[in-house]
Amino acid sequence: MNPSDTHETPDVVRIASHDAPERIGIVHLGLGAFHRAHQAQVVAQCIARGERAWGICSVNIRGNRALVDILRNQGFRYYLAEYTDRAHVTLREIRAISETLFTGTDPQGQRGEDLPALLARLSHVDTRIVTLTVTEKGYYLSSSEGALLVDDPAIAADIAHFEAPRTAPGILVEALARRRQAGLPPFTVLSCDNMPDNGERTRRAVVALAERRDAALAEWIDTEVAFPSSMVDRIVPAMDEEAFARLQAIGCDDPAAVVSEAFLQWVIEDHFPQGRPDWGQHGVEMVEDVAPFETMKLRMLNGAHSLLAYTGPLMGLETVAEAVTDPLLQRLLRRYMLEEAAPTLSMPESISLDNYADALMSRFANDSLRHRLHQIAMDGSQKLPQRWLRGGEERLAASHDEQALSATVFGVAAWIRYTRGVDEQGRAYPVSDPMADRLAQCHDHARSVDRAAAIMGIEAIFSPSLVSAPRFGEQVQQALASIEQLGMRAALEQHLASV
Repeated sequence: MNPSDTHETPDVVRIASHDAPERIGIVHLGLGAFHRAHQAQVVAQCIARGERAWGICSVNIRGNRALVDILRNQGFRYYLAEYTDRAHVTLREIRAISETLFTGTDPQGQRGEDLPALLARLSHVDTRIVTLTVTEKGYYLSSSEGALLVDDPAIAADIAHFEAPRTAPGILVEALARRRQAGLPPFTVLSCDNMPDNGERTRRAVVALAERRDAALAEWIDTEVAFPSSMVDRIVPAMDEEAFARLQAIGCDDPAAVVSEAFLQWVIEDHFPQGRPDWGQHGVEMVEDVAPFETMKLRMLNGAHSLLAYTGPLMGLETVAEAVTDPLLQRLLRRYMLEEAAPTLSMPESISLDNYADALMSRFANDSLRHRLHQIAMDGSQKLPQRWLRGGEERLAASHDEQALSATVFGVAAWIRYTRGVDEQGRAYPVSDPMADRLAQCHDHARSVDRAAAIMGIEAIFSPSLVSAPRFGEQVQQALASIEQLGMRAALEQHLASV
């Protein structure tokens, strides 16, 4: 149903842009909706204040050639609709991007031809920062140890042909090698992906790949290249036909438009040897240590999102806003955030985790976003260690409570059930996960206890010490059996009544 059928057209505040960047100072890998709604929006504000040397070259290194071409054809302008709620929206014209490139493979199997242009741009003296939103799997690091996945076909291809890289780490290694050979200072590499210690993890991936090429290059990168960490926070749903229809209803007919909530947070470790925009003038928090903020966001916001993503669809719920208004899921989220995640966090005194949890519940209830649960559910094998499991181990170590991880336990059981790819009515849905084939093999076991044991035996996801803890492994098996016997809603109701 189109929301305009049941809701009045919202009040719209329109903000036009009259300034375009003069030079490109930032290259961004990962031209998706989040980048256009977050980093590019902040940079556009800097450009509007006169910092016109920080234009962005935005690059898709995977499968969306169409967006690259659309932005080229409309002079790199697009619109961002920021929804406070269904009744209030700010429509911004964004002019931060000055170039778009495609180096991936499109759905027809055709490779993009822009790799030479990308490497030339990365080697240009004006390029001082490279930012990334390539998702956790785009760094090709193991979930458990953070080691480079050298046997992955994409990384293996980069090792075989360093001069023609396809992965984000490979592109960075080749570009930095060219800058070193030309005597240029290195650009700063800023990860904007939801990973703990994302700066150090990016460094680890790039240095490990460089070591396969040239030990001296790897040492230069390790000592000379800055990899600051950052924490990003803004809910940006994937664009679909309904989202575009809603924009057309307010007079925005832009195929490159993107929708987000009004809230935006960006916390960055302030280490940019070659300079940076004055992000602090636009609400960005420039700090010495990002770790407390990124851990808070990963465990509370992202962890809560994942709980909804793996329980809600099997309860017949489609969006975050629908799920967070369900009384059972409200209770599950509150218990998880305040009794399991919060005790593992060490925040500055100015941060109230109770207030943060309240704010998250309010943001989740923003029904203007249509943030679909299946979108959040993607790549669970990569996300769960960071969002639930590492904090869970800390919580178990510090608590003697038998129910110390009751919400996490139920969430893991729900994720295992979700990865079957079939809902409770027998309807199939895609399981989008780099380990989808292996998970499917685990589901071939007849008994739920064997399916749970097989999946929890994947050490790239679960540490053996956590799985062997009776308060975790056995409880996950019990929760999964309950979900399969009773259905998700009845099992959750029973679970909450027991804690």
